[in-house]
Parts: sequence; structure tokens; C-alpha cells
Amino acid sequence: MTNPSDLQKYLGNQIKRYRKMANLSQEQLAENIGIATNSLSSIETGNSFMTVYTLEKILTSLNVTPKELFDFPEISYKETDMSEFIDKNLCHIKNDKQKLALLYNFIRLLI
Repeated sequence: MTNPSDLQKYLGNQIKRYRKMANLSQEQLAENIGIATNSLSSIETGNSFMTVYTLEKILTSLNVTPKELFDFPEISYKETDMSEFIDKNLCHIKNDKQKLALLYNFIRLLI
């Protein structure tokens, strides 16, 4: 199982990969999304996370979908492990309207 800091690193690697595929430097992408270059560098290395607003700008600027960005090829999961994890943790989300709305919106983005 990955921990949250691993997920930040995977997401940062994906952003870096798609940035390079778009032939953008860190400076160019940072300027496009309105953040400092050192902030983008910290995001790409997994040392910091971004706001949802910045994430939306990154998706738009790199012309990628949330599904593409959150598909981490370096992680392999067993289907049963994923299902068990979701089932086990869904009860924590069902009683929290904010978390439920966030999950709902995220799933809608993936479909």
C-alpha cells in the first residue's frame, strides 16, 4: 500500500511527464498556471501539494484529463485489494457530506 507522500510523488512524476510531453519547461508551465517555478518544482518532486485550483490549471495547461493524470503506471494493484480497500473505507466517507461530495465529483471526472 502506498502512503500519502508516495501518492504526491507519483502525481508529481505524472505532472513532470506530461509537461515534458507538451515540450514545456518548468518555467513555462509555472507561468501558464500562475505559480512560481520553485513551487512547481516542489510539486513535481512530491515535496509539496497543490490546491485544487492549481490542479485544474495544470490539467487545462497540459491538456490532460484527471483520469490520465491519476493513472500511475508504476503502481500495480490487485483488483481484490482495491475493492477491499474501497469497501473498508467507504463507511468513513458515507457519513461525511464533504468527503462524499469530493468522492462523487472525483468519480464523475474519471468516468
